[in-house]
Amino acid sequence: MNYEGLIIRATGGFYYVKCGSSVYECRARGIFRKDGISPLVGDLVKISLETELGMVDEILPRKNALVRPPLANLDRLVIISSAVEPPPDTFAIDKLIAIAEYNAIEPIIVFSKVDLSEMDMLTQLYKAAGFKTAAISSTTGEGIKEVAAMISHPGVSAFTGNSGVGKSSLLNKILPLCLEVGVVSKKLGRGRHTTRTVELFEISGTGGECFVADTPGFSSLDILRAQFISKDQLQFAFREFAPFLDSCKYTGCAHVKETGCAVLEAVKSGEIASSRHASYCTLYDEVKDVKDWQLK
Repeated sequence: MNYEGLIIRATGGFYYVKCGSSVYECRARGIFRKDGISPLVGDLVKISLETELGMVDEILPRKNALVRPPLANLDRLVIISSAVEPPPDTFAIDKLIAIAEYNAIEPIIVFSKVDLSEMDMLTQLYKAAGFKTAAISSTTGEGIKEVAAMISHPGVSAFTGNSGVGKSSLLNKILPLCLEVGVVSKKLGRGRHTTRTVELFEISGTGGECFVADTPGFSSLDILRAQFISKDQLQFAFREFAPFLDSCKYTGCAHVKETGCAVLEAVKSGEIASSRHASYCTLYDEVKDVKDWQLK
């Protein structure tokens, strides 16, 4: 028998594929290893059931894939930054946003621990740039329902944040709002155990299947080290640049310090936040001398 389904868990060479209301334990055919391809959690796949153990026969085309965490077809990346301890790092936030945009993943920016420090300025900065943004406190409950609503749409959401930003606390607050009651008691044990596998948990939502990825505690650095964006593509990873890109005086403008650059004019007029442009310039400087052959 043949089915199409979604890989919701991968561990020890076994893949658990959700097909309708059923989940099948599968192995991957050897052809994937030969071709240097591995099925990922989030992959849509074709499987065959010849015995009790199924086989992953085909990986359907992916819209995106991250190396760390190993996830495919991600729809939303929730970027969590603490208001204090550690303080917010706008460059790290902006680089994660750029990576999400580059991979056609919707970035959602969340500032945690706002009961300890005011974050209105940064919240408004990212909202003005066109991003869904929230300020939350796991202590007071502020903003928790807002974030839950942001991820309660069809597709897969994952959370990233460095140690100490409150990612686990946020997940433990959000999941009871989204998961079925029977799953909550099992899931809330996550703070006492170390997650060793990537797994998708289905949550209640509107208009289709919604999932949250539980990952082995990956930090922002995992993504930052695993993703490269070329200097030519970087400008498109800053969405607020888009209205100005065709108005620069010279074609091939780098938008760093060129005369007649419409992006620089927008920064001067306040239409683009100076901190966002500074992050772009730093990223551009990192990649400007990298040649295509060096990436192979």
